[in-house]
Amino acid sequence: MEKITKGTQIELQVEKLAFGGKAVAKVDGFVVFLNHAVPGQMVKALITKKKKNYAEARVIETLTQSPDYRAPVCPHFGICGGCSWQDISYEAQLFWKRAHVVECLGHIAGAGETEVAPIIASPETQHYRNKMEFTFSDRRWLLAEELDREFSRESLFALGLHVKGLFDKVCNIDNCVLQSQESSAILLEVRRWAIESGLAAYNIRTHLGFWRFLVIREAKSTGQMLIHLITSANPHEDRTINRLSDHLLSKFPGVTTLIHSTNDKNSQVAVGDSSRVLFGPGFIEEKFGELRFQISANSFFQTNTFGAKNLYDTVSRLAGFEGFENVWDLYCGTGTIGLYIASLVKSVIGIELVEDAVHDAHENCRINNIGNCSFLAGDLKDVIAKAAQMGRPDVVIVDPPRAGMHPKVVKALLETRPKRIIAVSCNPASLARDAALLLEAYDIKEVQPIDLFPHTPHVECVVRFDSLRG
Repeated sequence: MEKITKGTQIELQVEKLAFGGKAVAKVDGFVVFLNHAVPGQMVKALITKKKKNYAEARVIETLTQSPDYRAPVCPHFGICGGCSWQDISYEAQLFWKRAHVVECLGHIAGAGETEVAPIIASPETQHYRNKMEFTFSDRRWLLAEELDREFSRESLFALGLHVKGLFDKVCNIDNCVLQSQESSAILLEVRRWAIESGLAAYNIRTHLGFWRFLVIREAKSTGQMLIHLITSANPHEDRTINRLSDHLLSKFPGVTTLIHSTNDKNSQVAVGDSSRVLFGPGFIEEKFGELRFQISANSFFQTNTFGAKNLYDTVSRLAGFEGFENVWDLYCGTGTIGLYIASLVKSVIGIELVEDAVHDAHENCRINNIGNCSFLAGDLKDVIAKAAQMGRPDVVIVDPPRAGMHPKVVKALLETRPKRIIAVSCNPASLARDAALLLEAYDIKEVQPIDLFPHTPHVECVVRFDSLRG
C-alpha cells in the first residue's frame, strides 16, 4: 500500500459518497475521506489528517472529471456550510441519498431486507427554502487575497452564514440560491444599514455586541414575508430598530410583518427571550390546497414548501386511514401534518414543546374550521402520559428533530402499542436508531425517502411500522 501520512500528496479514485456528505476513496482498502469531490473523479489530494483506520484529504487538482460533476452556481460554494453537494448532478444526489437510507436501516437498525422505495425528488432545486437564518459577527471570514491587509471594524462586520467547521467565523453572503432573490436583497440591505448604525456585531467569545441574528421567512404560496431581527437587550437602541424597520418597509413593500426580539444568552440560537411586533400581525400564512397555516417567528415549519406537500401526501398514504382512527401527532410543530390528515380520521392530538407553535396550531384549527384536532404544549416525554389518559391511539405520527426520539418517548410508544406508527425523519441515522428499538414490537412495512433539501446531503424519510400484534 502506498504510504499515507499527513502532508503527502496522493492520486485517488473517488468511489462514493458517505453518509454525512463526504466523498470516499480507498488505497488498498484503506479509506480516505474528501470534501467536495464527486464519485467518478480521479483527483490529486493532500492528506490533512491520518488516523488508524482512515485519513482525511483535500482535493488540490481534478485529474479526470466525473460525468456527475456540475459547476456550482453559488459564489460562496465551498466556504459556507450550506449546499455542499452543489457540484453534483441532481440525479446523482438522489441516488446517494436513497443509498444512505438503505445503509443506515441495514447497518444500524438491522433491517437489511427492508425494501426502500425510489426517492421522491423536490419539485424545485433552487430558491426552495422558505426560511433562512443569518448570523451577525465581528469576525468576517477573509478570503486568501485579503489576509495581508489591514481592516477597520466596519470591514470586518459580517452578516451571513457560518464557515463550515468554524463556530466563530461568518462568511458575508451576497446571493444565496436557496432563498428568493428578494430575501437576498433584504439580507444585503440589513447588513449595509447595520454597519452604518455604528453598533457592533455580537462577538461569540466576549459576548459583547448588539446585532445577533436576522431570520427571513417567506410563504411561497401567498408571498407574505416575515423579518425577525434578534439583538442583545438594549432599550436605548429600540429607536435604532424602529428606524431600520421603517426603512425596510419603505424599501421592501412585500414585507408583511417585522419582529424584534432580544436575547442575552451566550448560546447562539436565533430566538429571543422577549419580542415585540413592529409591523403586521406577527406571522405569515402559507397555503396547501384549501388549508391555510399560520407561521410565527419561532414556529417550526417544513423549510421546503414545494416539497412539503409530497411529504404530507406520503404520510397520509402510508398511514392508510379508513376514517375511524384516533391519531397522535408527536413533535407536531404548528400542526401541519395533523391538520392535513384531519378530514381522513376521527381525531388528532398533537404534542409540541414550543408554545408559540402550539398557539399557531390552535389558530390553524380555527382559521380552517377544523374541530377534531387538539394540541398540548410541553416536553413530549412528560406530556405523552397526559395524552394517554385521553385514549389509546390507533396511529401515531412522529416527526422528531434531527437527534431523533427521546428514549422515554420510544418506551411510551412500546407501552401504548398503537396499531401503526408513521415515522418522519430528516436524519436516517437517528431514524435507524429509533427503528432498532421499535422493531422488538413492530415490522417495517414501507420506507419512502423524499428530497426536501437539494444540494445538501440531508434527506427526509417516511417509514411505516405495523404492530406485530396486529
